[in-house]
Formats: sequence, structure tokens, C-alpha cells
Amino acid sequence: MTLIAAAKGADMKDDRLLAMRVFSAVAESGGFTAAAQALRVSQPFVSQTIARLEDRLGARLLHRTTRGHSLTPEGRVYLDGCRSAIDGVEQAEAALQTSAEQVAGLVRVSAPLAFGLDRITPILPSFLAKHPKIDLDLVLTDDSVNLIEDRIDLAIRMGQLTDSTLRARRLCALRRIVVAAPSLVAQFGQPQWPEDLSAFPSLCWDGARTHLNLWQFETPDGPYRHEAKGRVRCNTGMAMFQLCRDGVGIMRCAEHLAKPAIARGELVPLLDQFTQQDDAAFHAVFLPGRNIQPRLRCLLDFLIDHFEKPEW
Repeated sequence: MTLIAAAKGADMKDDRLLAMRVFSAVAESGGFTAAAQALRVSQPFVSQTIARLEDRLGARLLHRTTRGHSLTPEGRVYLDGCRSAIDGVEQAEAALQTSAEQVAGLVRVSAPLAFGLDRITPILPSFLAKHPKIDLDLVLTDDSVNLIEDRIDLAIRMGQLTDSTLRARRLCALRRIVVAAPSLVAQFGQPQWPEDLSAFPSLCWDGARTHLNLWQFETPDGPYRHEAKGRVRCNTGMAMFQLCRDGVGIMRCAEHLAKPAIARGELVPLLDQFTQQDDAAFHAVFLPGRNIQPRLRCLLDFLIDHFEKPEW
């Protein structure tokens, strides 16, 4: 039977790829509501699509419980096939996008507030001019976003990575410097040893980043750990930086903010000779997959190239 003859006796509308995308979103997010948010569709649409898919396949793909959804053995097999099919479509479309002007689509990006305002926002005009068909959603937050639930394509994270399920590319090293406003140094004096920091008021992290209130130093006598304490606690690094410049307290500040402020005379480094070095860095993280989408690849390459030699 020819394709034309088959078409005459069949409905040419084929929603199988759409159903595969919906099922993959449910499987990867763990629920209908999260999948609906990721796909920007209604929850009933997701439920109906999965129901029709299971009816057409004659197999149960998901176990439904009050705590969420999990894959059946048939669902795990089908998910592998879905990923292969979706990757094939992405590759076919990517093969036609041979220049920066042709790459199109939306990329949702998340970054820490201070780094986003200080280092990401200023370079976006250059990226957008180079890629006129790419749209960006920028989310600046010091909270650790969930890439699936928050529909994030690429997140910039600072420190040491803990989520081994994500793919990551290193952008640049992250070094933190203890700094104070000149007025605070004039009031309390220049500390000579890490123990002297206890005389200074500190700006402290609140919320999920309280572990950053433990400052590590390397002295001739060995490692020394100082616990930052003070009247002011905050959940955003940018607010702490502004308060530090105003002389409210000392802080352990990322060098992309600290070094320019030191050069301008707004801040003074403290105990820089004892600062402990580690392998912390800024990373770009994204969901694993066989093939990265061209629009995401363009942004990732742009960021890697830009931060290869940090300006600060």
C-alpha cells in the first residue's frame, strides 16, 4: 500500500510525538502537575494525554499513588524509546540551524542574584545581538532552583556541586575574600590573625546558606575556622554586599564583587594571606540528554568563552 493510499483511509493527524513529550515530562518530573508546569499546559491536558496514550498502547505506563507517580516496567521501556525519538527530532532540526542567525527558541536561565546582576545581565545584550531569534527568560535568585519543576534550561551555580544527576560545565574559579568598609577598619583596626575577627560585627547568611557562615583560614599553625556572628542576617548576597560597603559588618565576599570594590576604595581586604583556597567554582548546569539543544548550546558556549579569563 502506498503512503497516499494509506493516508486516504487514515487520519493524517499524528500526535504520537506530542504524547511522548508529555509522558517524558511526567516521568522526569514525577507528577502530572509538575509536568504541566514544565510544558506550560493544563494539568487536565497532561492527564488526558497519558490516559489516551495508555489506551492506545494497551499498557499501564505509570503507577499512580497518593504520593506521586512511578514508572511501571513497561513505562521504563517506553521512556527509553521516547527519549530516542525526541533526540532524533532535535538532531534533525539542529542540522538545519547552521548559523547563529538561524538558531531559535526560548532559553530559561537561572543565576545567583549578585552574580546575575553584576556579571550576567551586562553581557546579555551582546548575546542577544548575536542570536536574534533566541528568547531569554532570566531568573535571578539565591535559592537553589529545581531545573524540572522550575522549567529552567540552564542554571549558574556557585560553590561545590552536589547534584551528580546534572550535567555541568565549569565557567570560572570562585574565590571568596573577607572584606570590610574602611570606616569599620578605622574603628576596630586591621586584624592580624583570624582570631581577631571576633571583635568585628559580621554579616551572616540566613536560610539554606548558613553553612557559608563558617569561614576557613589556613595559618602557619594549621587550619582555623571562624564562625561569623552579627546582628544582621540575610538570604541574598547582593544585600549583604551593600550593607558591607555601608560599614554595617564584615563579610566573606565573592571576588567578582570584592576586587572591583577594593580597587575603588570602597572595601578593604582582611587576612587575605590566610584565605584558604578550595575547588569552588561557578558552573553552568543543565539536564542530562544525548544531545543538547542548539539554542542552549549557543548560550553555554557564549558563557564559557566569556568567563575563560574573568575580568576581575
